[in-house]
Amino acid sequence: MFADKLLTIILGFLGSAPAVPFSSDKYTCTKPAVRREWRSISTEDKAEWIRAVHCLSHQPHDPALTPSVDPSVSLIPPVNASSSYYDDIVYLHMDLNTRVHWTGQFLPWHRWFIHTFEKSLKEKCGYTGVAPYWNWTIDAPNFYESSWWKDSDPVSGLGGWGDPNNDYRVPDGALSNFQISYPGPHTIRRNFTLYPFQVPFPIFSKPQKLGNASISAYEVNAVLDAPAGDFKAFQVAFEAPEGSHSGPHALTGGDLAGTCPETVPDCIPGFTWTPNDPLFYLHHAMVDKIWYDWQSRDPINVRSFDGGSVQQTGSLDAYKQYPNGGPPYLSLESIMPTDGMFPEVTIGDVMDTTGGFLCYVYE
Repeated sequence: MFADKLLTIILGFLGSAPAVPFSSDKYTCTKPAVRREWRSISTEDKAEWIRAVHCLSHQPHDPALTPSVDPSVSLIPPVNASSSYYDDIVYLHMDLNTRVHWTGQFLPWHRWFIHTFEKSLKEKCGYTGVAPYWNWTIDAPNFYESSWWKDSDPVSGLGGWGDPNNDYRVPDGALSNFQISYPGPHTIRRNFTLYPFQVPFPIFSKPQKLGNASISAYEVNAVLDAPAGDFKAFQVAFEAPEGSHSGPHALTGGDLAGTCPETVPDCIPGFTWTPNDPLFYLHHAMVDKIWYDWQSRDPINVRSFDGGSVQQTGSLDAYKQYPNGGPPYLSLESIMPTDGMFPEVTIGDVMDTTGGFLCYVYE
């Protein structure tokens, strides 16, 4: 059955309609925006970001959203036409989960995704700020008790842990009533899990690894020590199943992990790849920052790229052979999928955060 799914992915990839690569020649980045850590921005800036996120969740569904992955492969529910534009962006990630995780698309596609989310906040909701990021290495020593989870301000706070007596729904902060549609209607859930890698997933092989260990400064520094020019080594270390990218998702649980508590009546078992929790965009801005930091270490890293297009996660052996995707292989000219919602761009278009239509740096 897994082989059939792989074949479906390959045929879908090869059979997709050709697209004209986005050209960034006409763009010049002269004054890059500065992305800052959430805790270093003002209360007013926090409130402005949260306001715009709420606004996006009240914008109408975009009928241009067209899933491109066979549902038997993506394993997600159909599009809910009564959902919001925020939900459309969530669905885009859900639909493409097999194409943009553990393939060469992972880092460039998510860089584009965070940029596109920020652009949507600006264009649809008048957002006036810059995309912030969450440096979770600060919280690694005691993730559950970190001050990160203590801001319950109803306008500018991200809220804390979910209530175990109420389906782990977040009870406080400015996101406590944030309505989302996938996999079914609910408000945001967070469910702390200290040993998050003990779930049945073919490529998890370190069930006793503490989630906190995966997001430590030590582990991030080890990722950044990948050899200059070796994009594959960098990505594989970073996107390791129990690595720094997975850690915040799995530790936080609930909607940041794309899962739900089994006791919840509308729970769909397994991973649904739903970036429902707005923390997703702060987390992946941090993921992008770490890639940016590696790129900044050596000029050769800026356009270093290597990866395949077909996810190989059906078994640990398959993953070890193709940890960032099997053939057909990708290149800087390869198109990144957008499911009809946005203009398509190439991987090469997003390799440099100040090299074209992207125009930002990290503090």
